[in-house]
Amino acid sequence: MIAWTIYVTFGGAIITLLLPQVVAKWTALLTSLAGLAISVVAFCQTPIVDLAQFKTIVRVAWVPMLGMNYHLALDGISLTLVVVTGIAAVSAVLFSWDVDLRENEFFFWLLLVVAGSYGVFLSADLFLLFLFYELVIVPKYFLIAIWGSTNKEYGAMKLTLYSFFGGMFAFLGILAAYVSAGSLDLNQLAQFQFSPQLQAWAFPILFLGFAVLAGVWPLHTWAPTGHVAAPTAGSMLLAGIVMKLGSYAGLRVAMNIFPQGFYLWRNTIAVLAVIGILYAAAVALRQSDLKFVIGYSSVSHMGFVLLGLATANALGVSGAVLQMFSHGVIAALLFAVAGRMIYRRTHTRELDRLSILQLNRALPFAAFTFVIASAASMGIPGFSGFAAEITILIGAWHSFPVAVWITGAGMVLVAAFTLRALKRSFFGESSAESGGSAAPTDDVKQMSASPTQIPSSAERSIHLEPITLAEKCGACLLMFATLAVGLYPKLLLDRIMPAVEAMRFLK
Repeated sequence: MIAWTIYVTFGGAIITLLLPQVVAKWTALLTSLAGLAISVVAFCQTPIVDLAQFKTIVRVAWVPMLGMNYHLALDGISLTLVVVTGIAAVSAVLFSWDVDLRENEFFFWLLLVVAGSYGVFLSADLFLLFLFYELVIVPKYFLIAIWGSTNKEYGAMKLTLYSFFGGMFAFLGILAAYVSAGSLDLNQLAQFQFSPQLQAWAFPILFLGFAVLAGVWPLHTWAPTGHVAAPTAGSMLLAGIVMKLGSYAGLRVAMNIFPQGFYLWRNTIAVLAVIGILYAAAVALRQSDLKFVIGYSSVSHMGFVLLGLATANALGVSGAVLQMFSHGVIAALLFAVAGRMIYRRTHTRELDRLSILQLNRALPFAAFTFVIASAASMGIPGFSGFAAEITILIGAWHSFPVAVWITGAGMVLVAAFTLRALKRSFFGESSAESGGSAAPTDDVKQMSASPTQIPSSAERSIHLEPITLAEKCGACLLMFATLAVGLYPKLLLDRIMPAVEAMRFLK
């Protein structure tokens, strides 16, 4: 049944393109709601014991001469990511309710991103997974290049080039696995005994190819640029879903079919993860654009995912998958507030300007939502961020105790830039309090070149339109998800951990 998430979403994308513009957003909403409903039904009805193995749900011969099959499968890991895809998709449509420029095309490309993501998470054929993986790149480009802002063409092209660059390496790794094993079936490849010499060079190529999309340092610079340039829904999907494609493929494909290669390189992965956590958090602390703060925050939080994967134990890897879900929800919520609730009303994301608008009074619901999202992002107990990060750190303690101590500094930086952004965005009082913005570093050339302007008294009293019902529904859906998993992480971990324990690299 869960395979219908792909079919319904692809079908909805095509219908949206063909129907009159007046019903485009309703078609997109119904399509995304159908995908979420199917995933939730599958989540509730599939017995936990059946989610321990990557079990086939659809298998049809596709290109028999090359051994390619339309092969879909499901386990606890893929089911978790399918659910967060549905949540992010519905909220992205709701936060795009006011789009009026080429509305049909906008929702067509948006639904293609969602459909391709469903395909990646459910694919059990290596070529099919790569096909869906690459399919997501094209709609990402058009969403940003047409409906984006702030150097949108540059941001769209940079994201696309990085994605294709990573895809090139991933394809080389896939070819190496296929030529050696003569199969594209992920379950068969996971049982095949590749030579240690092959794994030593094929694993880093394959893993790096996928990790580019996960924002691995130092190949992370596309992410903040892409987030800032993208429209609100584009940022939500990019951070909430697309970045998870890279980390999921690294786990499902690279780590599981080349376990010896993984063990040779896992220390390097851990080092890159820790550097990414610290570096991105430090750069986020220097930003004056709210979207850049959140963009670098996403890179930092994805570092926790890579650290969890590098632990090579069930607890750490399960925490990494939980962090994929958690960050998908939290990042989507942060970008929704910054891009739609704030920027579309104030036409600025500069923290110095926002600090004078007293948005906590003008937009109380947005302020409340950003407080919740900030608390979840900082890892406050009761939210999904805490449950995911503490699980990763406990797992990392068994494998890399020194990394846990270093990562603690990164968590302090996360709290610092999050509280700084929260205060300046909604609770600033005067220009003096926000006047000390630092100059951009070489790594942050993409920051706005225009000088910060302090609003006049007339701007301070400007009337802002209230938060719409669609925005409130989208925000409440995301807040409910992070709270539900934060208060009861067992809901996901009971499904994730057996699937992780069944993976080859843990044996």
